[in-house]
Amino acid sequence: MTMFSCEFAKVDAVLDVILGGYAHAPGLRLTLEQACRIWSLGDARCQGVLDALVDAGFLNRGHDGAYGR
Repeated sequence: MTMFSCEFAKVDAVLDVILGGYAHAPGLRLTLEQACRIWSLGDARCQGVLDALVDAGFLNRGHDGAYGR
């Protein structure tokens, strides 16, 4: 999983990192707080990207609030 500061990165770069993280770690489930910390994203940006991936069908959000495949 690549870790770098994404706060000012372009959305496509952020998506590549998050998609890669989930692709390389089957079974990965992260809460919003964990995802923000791992990918160095602010809460609003991280929430927006994760929600977009849920809407696209790439991720799901469990009853516990964690995002996974």
